[in-house]
Amino acid sequence: MTGVLLLLFTVVAGAFLPAQAGVNARLAKYIGGPVRASMVSFVVGALALFIVVVLFYRSESHHGSEAPWWAWVGGLLGAFYVTSTVVVPVRIGAAAFFGVLVAAQLVASVVLDKFGWIGFPKQDVSPLRMLGVAMLIGGAVLVRVF
Repeated sequence: MTGVLLLLFTVVAGAFLPAQAGVNARLAKYIGGPVRASMVSFVVGALALFIVVVLFYRSESHHGSEAPWWAWVGGLLGAFYVTSTVVVPVRIGAAAFFGVLVAAQLVASVVLDKFGWIGFPKQDVSPLRMLGVAMLIGGAVLVRVF
């Protein structure tokens, strides 16, 4: 994919997150709570990915047994994230939730980049990068407080 397509893909994925939170929160009201709604979300997503894999991926070699232990926890992290999107935004609002969420993502991302953890390329933490993080945290605070 070209850089523009990757950026567009990221923008669309980011725009879908508040909608997903709202959809899952609404579903939770009908099926008995946020954990059940998160499970349904994962099952529907897994089925969609299963169909994509069956239709578009053929003879690729697999080396799952060579993966480090932590490479297998993505689903657990996703379950925690999806459940948080069902529980929190309906209490504090979508803007406040996603403002804090994005600020936390950026802080964690800077740390991951700094140390090159879990396969990310190492990137120094420059003063301007830290200013950007501080501005985003400040924006999240402003959205939450006001």
